[in-house]
Amino acid sequence: MAATGTAGDPTGSRGAGGDHSGVRGIALVAVGGLGRRQCAPCGDLDLVLLHAGVPGMDELAAALWYPIWDARLGLDHSVRTIPEALSVAHDDVKVALGLLDARYVAGDPALATQLVTAATDQWRRTAVRVLPRLREITTARWQAHGELAFLLEGDLKEAAGGLRDVGLLRAVAFAGISDALRPAVRAAHVRLLDTRDALHQSVGRRVDRLLAQERATVADLLGLRQPPPGGGQLSAGGGETDGDTATGDGDALLRRVAGDARTISHALDDAFRAADRLRSGRRRDAAGRPLRRPVARDVVEQDGELVLARTAIGARPDPSLSLRVAAAAASARLPIARATCEWLAAYCPPLPTPWPPAARAALITLLGAGPGLVPTWETCDRYGLVDGWLPEWTRMRSLPQHNPVHRYTLDRHLVQAAAEATAYAREVDRPDLLLLGAFLHDVGKGLDADGAEARPGRPEGLGGSADHSVVGAPIAARIAARIGLPPVEVELIEKLVRLHLLLPEVATRRDIGDPVTITGVAEAVRDTTTLGLLHALARADAHATGPAAWSDWKARLIAELVRRVHTRLDSGLLPDPPVPDPTLVAGPLPAVHLEGDRVAVAAADRKGLLAAVAGCLALHRLEVLAADASMVEDRALVEFLVQPRYGTPPDPVALAADLRRAVTGDISVTQRLRGRALAARGGGSPPRVVWHRAAATDAVVLELRAADSGGLLYRVTTALDEAGAQVRAARISTLGGDVVDAFYLVGTWPDQAERDRVEAAVLAAAG
Repeated sequence: MAATGTAGDPTGSRGAGGDHSGVRGIALVAVGGLGRRQCAPCGDLDLVLLHAGVPGMDELAAALWYPIWDARLGLDHSVRTIPEALSVAHDDVKVALGLLDARYVAGDPALATQLVTAATDQWRRTAVRVLPRLREITTARWQAHGELAFLLEGDLKEAAGGLRDVGLLRAVAFAGISDALRPAVRAAHVRLLDTRDALHQSVGRRVDRLLAQERATVADLLGLRQPPPGGGQLSAGGGETDGDTATGDGDALLRRVAGDARTISHALDDAFRAADRLRSGRRRDAAGRPLRRPVARDVVEQDGELVLARTAIGARPDPSLSLRVAAAAASARLPIARATCEWLAAYCPPLPTPWPPAARAALITLLGAGPGLVPTWETCDRYGLVDGWLPEWTRMRSLPQHNPVHRYTLDRHLVQAAAEATAYAREVDRPDLLLLGAFLHDVGKGLDADGAEARPGRPEGLGGSADHSVVGAPIAARIAARIGLPPVEVELIEKLVRLHLLLPEVATRRDIGDPVTITGVAEAVRDTTTLGLLHALARADAHATGPAAWSDWKARLIAELVRRVHTRLDSGLLPDPPVPDPTLVAGPLPAVHLEGDRVAVAAADRKGLLAAVAGCLALHRLEVLAADASMVEDRALVEFLVQPRYGTPPDPVALAADLRRAVTGDISVTQRLRGRALAARGGGSPPRVVWHRAAATDAVVLELRAADSGGLLYRVTTALDEAGAQVRAARISTLGGDVVDAFYLVGTWPDQAERDRVEAAVLAAAG
């Protein structure tokens, strides 16, 4: 789709505006995408009316611009002389980059040629000095838009690795600083242009963010197709050979965009480093030879990059050499020279099975390098070194994670988790196994229950989704055995992967004060070493997932669960149950206590008390994270852990007043609650109920899985109350747009018909 041309060609598009070479002193020049012949279907026109001091330019400009505006085309325009254009380019680096793409459209070709020549010459003279400022602007843009390679809905133009960065590579190439536009970069650029064009065609307007609802259509336009759920096969050219009609494969599109963005990002990093070396000058010794500083065995630093020592280059290189170079780079936080990466990819032999101790030690050093891990791993991955270490990496590379709480693709999430785990290395007995467990904890994602790659629309066991913890545990064990861990450590790695969700799920979905909960976790974990590793892994995993996956309340819940389970494992005794807040047990009723994220209410026991408090919190736009209800003599105590749904906390005076009226049955508050709850119904997939009859001491657990919506807890607790179920505790877990709410219903509930009746009431309230 994308048309490409040679930037800076002043005469190559004379046909675009007719032959106006008889005009002197005036030229119409295209810049931006129009100048590069890369016009998007819904893109703007970037035009400069260039003149040599000719009078009457305002009238001519109006005659040119108004027809374009009348045609409802986007236009970025300016009227300048050559000195004016060069002056603006000198002060504004963005304008300087735009003039590098200048192309003659109409008028005086000599004037256009003069501008192109002068702008290019000015850029080449000033590029080394200007690039640091340009790098600051680029870094700010990356921080605002994120990394295209790891985003589910990235901006194809502005995000790191996007089309805007290709313009920077072109500028570096223009300045002769490095060969920034290598064939792989050019190919990635064309594919991103095609994706951008397909997106414009799909949406029908100018838009650069590839949203989820557009992926399938864009993939279809690009010929990236997946077989239908019925099982049709694809031909080599992408067409289906039989079965139902194939549809666009959004995941294939995301993976392709991610790969292209990484190629561009890596090339730009190389280009900026080349500019830094040119600006600072190469360091030489007295004999004029490059200064080389030893960093690690077989690795030296030269000009701010790591290269191989001369003794490391031989006919039979050490198989662990690539890992040792990567470990040294990550630890020293220095980049690996491109030539070194290319040599390692071409000549470093594959690792034997099991790995030699030097390779295993280098991997742990690499994973434990903290901030240096991610850029080093990305570099090694771009040159194919990682595939030589871990054949499983090919499947995981750029694999999208569609839950919105995840900010990274699967491969980057695993690397990021290892980097985050370094913060907890001193808290555990085996920091090396923590790093490896964090790196391998999600290796089962994207596979079905049989270990085959999952495909959308296929049932469980035939390509559908499966519990990635269970599927990934044996895969992690095989990797651990291949890298040479002893059997007892292989078994522990397998256990960490299989149980890595145990603590966060139990802490947020179960009553951690219930002896059954504590005993169940202790029996699964079995020893305090594993408990400490799982606690550290849960925190590293959450931080690597994204801000929505972690919060202070979750940290407190998991820490309290770990403390209680540790007591059980260490002493064999169950910890004492939590003591009710003494300020709620005595004093006049109703009592309302608001303290940070805790809301506590004491009132005379009555039907619907828990629902009334939950609804009042929803009315004030508070999201409930956990709820507990208990009885002390003749008074009911309800405590909630909450957070503002939209970031702004409510007025505490108004909230306390509404809570007091709600728990006493004030009809005005009740009507407001019902109106708000009915108006806030969710959508998406139908809700589902799961019963857990052995998960509590004196209750059964009803687990509701549904779309999140305001007032959901109020509606569900009201339905439970009307069905005659007494709720003693609730745990609310929000996963993106969905919730997993666990309600502890007092009693054994042995009658299936009674359970069915309550379940129907809950589903009706949640639907």
